Amino acid sequence: MTDPHWNQLLQVIRGESVRPIPVGFIIDSPWLPAWCGVEIADYLTDNDVWFEANRKAIETFPECIFLPGFWSEFGMCTEPSAFGARCVFPRNEFPNAEKIVEEATEAAGITEPNPATDGLLPFMLSRLKWARPRIEALGHQIRFSVSRGPLNIATFLMGSTEFLMAIKTDPDEMHRFLRTITSFLKKWHALQRETFPTIDGMMMLDDIVGFLGEEDFVEFGKPYLRELYDTDVSVKFFHNDAPCAESLRHYPEIGINLYNPGIQSTLAEMRQMADGKMAILGTIPPRDILAVGTPEQVRVAVRQLLDANPDHNRLVLSCAGGMAPGTPTENIRAFFLDE
Repeated sequence: MTDPHWNQLLQVIRGESVRPIPVGFIIDSPWLPAWCGVEIADYLTDNDVWFEANRKAIETFPECIFLPGFWSEFGMCTEPSAFGARCVFPRNEFPNAEKIVEEATEAAGITEPNPATDGLLPFMLSRLKWARPRIEALGHQIRFSVSRGPLNIATFLMGSTEFLMAIKTDPDEMHRFLRTITSFLKKWHALQRETFPTIDGMMMLDDIVGFLGEEDFVEFGKPYLRELYDTDVSVKFFHNDAPCAESLRHYPEIGINLYNPGIQSTLAEMRQMADGKMAILGTIPPRDILAVGTPEQVRVAVRQLLDANPDHNRLVLSCAGGMAPGTPTENIRAFFLDE
C-alpha cells in the first residue's frame, strides 16, 4: 500500500471527508491467479508468480486500495498448518486443511504452535522478506499483520458443525481450545510486526462469528477478539461476510475500526448498529453484481449505494467480502464514478 492510500485509509477511519470516496478491495488467491492467467498452485508456491500477480493488480488499478496488499498466504491452510493439519493443494483449486481433532477434550488439550517455526508460517515470512525491497521499489509498504480469527481456525481444526455443537455441549473445553488459539495468534501477529516495522495495521478474517447468536458471540467470540485487537496499531480491520446483526454492535468496543461485511444487512443498518463509530469497506454484492454483472450494473449499484447513504464519510467503496473469483477488470474500473 502506498503512503497516499494509507493516509486516505487513516482519514476514513477518523471520520474525515475524503474526496473522491476511496475504493478498496481485499484481494488474494480466490481471485488473483485466474485474473492474471496462472494456476493457483503456482501462485501459492512460486515467489515470482505471486509477486508479478500482485504487481499487475496495483499497476492495473493504481487508484485502488488493496488490502492487505501483497498478501503472503497459503489460502485457508495458513494457520491450521501450524497446528499440524494435513494440507491439500489441488493444482488449480483452492487448498484446504483437514481437521485434526474429533473430540472436545482433544481440542482442549491441543498444543500451541510456535509461529516462528511451525507449519507454513515461516515460508510466509520468508516470502515477504524476499519481496520487501521489490515492494518498496514500487512505492508500497507492508502495512498489515494478517491472520484468520480464532473461531475460524477452531472450525478448520475441529470441523464447523462439531465446534458449533461443542460450544453448547462442552463450553469449558471450547474455552481452553480458543485460549490456545488466541495465545498463538497474539504471538503470530507480534512476530509479523517485529519482522516488518512498517506494519501499523491488523487484519483478521472470521466468518464463523456470523454463525453465532449474540449470547454465544459475547461468550465465545468477543473476549478473544478484544484481546487480539488490544494492540497498538492504527488500523484494526475485521472481515466477517456472514451475518453480522448479532455481533456488529460489539465491534467498536472490541477495538475494530474498519469492517468488511457481507450483504445480509444494509450499509445504513450497519452504521446504526455501530453507532457510526466504525468505517465500513463495502457493500456491493461481490458475485451477483461485481463478478457476473455488467460494468453498467456495477455503476448503477455503486450510485444507488451512495444515493441511499448521503453521508459518505467512514466509507471505502468495495464489494461485500473479498474479491470474488472471475471478477473482470472492466467491472472493477466501473467503481470509479465521476463525483
